[in-house]
Amino acid sequence: MPEVLSAPLVVEFPFTRSLGPVQSAFLTGLRERTVLGVRTADGRTLVPPVEYDPVTAEELRDLVEVAATGTVTTWAWNPSPRRGQPLERPFAWVLVRLDGADTALLHALDAPGPDAVRTGMRVRVRWAKERQGAITDIACFEPYESEEAGRPAPHTGEFTDPVTGIVAPARLDYTYSPGRAQAGYIEALADCRTVGERCPACRKVYVPPRGACPTCGVATDERVEVGPAGTVTTYCIVNIKAKNLDIEVPYVYAHIALDGADLALHGRIGGIPYDQVRMGLRVEPVWSEGGRHPDHYRPTGEPDADYDTYKELI
Repeated sequence: MPEVLSAPLVVEFPFTRSLGPVQSAFLTGLRERTVLGVRTADGRTLVPPVEYDPVTAEELRDLVEVAATGTVTTWAWNPSPRRGQPLERPFAWVLVRLDGADTALLHALDAPGPDAVRTGMRVRVRWAKERQGAITDIACFEPYESEEAGRPAPHTGEFTDPVTGIVAPARLDYTYSPGRAQAGYIEALADCRTVGERCPACRKVYVPPRGACPTCGVATDERVEVGPAGTVTTYCIVNIKAKNLDIEVPYVYAHIALDGADLALHGRIGGIPYDQVRMGLRVEPVWSEGGRHPDHYRPTGEPDADYDTYKELI
């Protein structure tokens, strides 16, 4: 039985966003141990606050302060916390309707076990020791026996040094297994070769192969070696340095139609100033020592390809 290939992969993107007046007040309030909601035209108090009424779409600005105590409306036990979650030990995910609010806030509840959690239990906010104006300023909720607090109180939303923007990292960790078609593609790359698969119906060669023709929907199994040279069909100039990528900006990433392929793949262009890269440029792969894929593509010195030979691959 052939070896089943797999590899851990991480997709990560630090999303930076500016904050409007409502979200700015909410997050700044958390830094100051104050929970703010927003009141709608029909008198409901929404926590977390939103900037527009979910029913009427009207802009909302009427901020109110609610209590740091509340009631669990529903919950689920998390026996195996993951990286970046609020607690490192098992905990419950809970929806908590804070006293004075009409909607529930999702967060973690620190409890010794699932038997200690129930819908309707009373809880309170446990504030983080160091707060910076983020939802993590609420470290978690904890059980707290108390009566329900009073009505929400109006709040101006004004604080010293308000939070005006946040960075929200999005990350996905997963294990990828390529399957038969892509496993053959990867194994060929280890020998400095590029292989695709030909569709038995339309006869197009797809690189990388997927095991089926995306046009005809039929299985593919005829392997075809393509390249090594190819043609730049289109490209972009990268001016922002990527995390963990030791390449000086600006540099060029291009779609490259390898000779014999009917689908362009992408690769970095090197060996030429970035402002001299162009559509139709003929390029060849440069393999790094011990690498399992081309490090970059460089010009072959051939004349540029005629546009009609690659226009269908743009």
